[in-house]
Amino acid sequence: MTGICATCGLPEELCVCEELAKEQQVIHIRGDTRRYGKLMTIVDGIDSGDIDIAELARTLKNKCAAGGTAKDGRIELQGDHRKKIAEVLEGMGYRVEVN
Repeated sequence: MTGICATCGLPEELCVCEELAKEQQVIHIRGDTRRYGKLMTIVDGIDSGDIDIAELARTLKNKCAAGGTAKDGRIELQGDHRKKIAEVLEGMGYRVEVN
């Protein structure tokens, strides 16, 4: 017997909560300069209550072949990967805004 999603009330096989969360959020991608002129890519605007931010960070790090972390509700990647991250997130169904 399968469980029922607490959010939408549907069986777990039919649950659409994560897809709805993806469509409702607007993710902001921006570049930043850190110590010694190193570039960082910041992915912000992710609601960590609906989406597993650690899993998303792991996916983005693998796609960009870069190090990074997920903290304080945002993902920080080493290097300038704004274009690549925007393509990956749009392919996953997120709405993206690049600054």
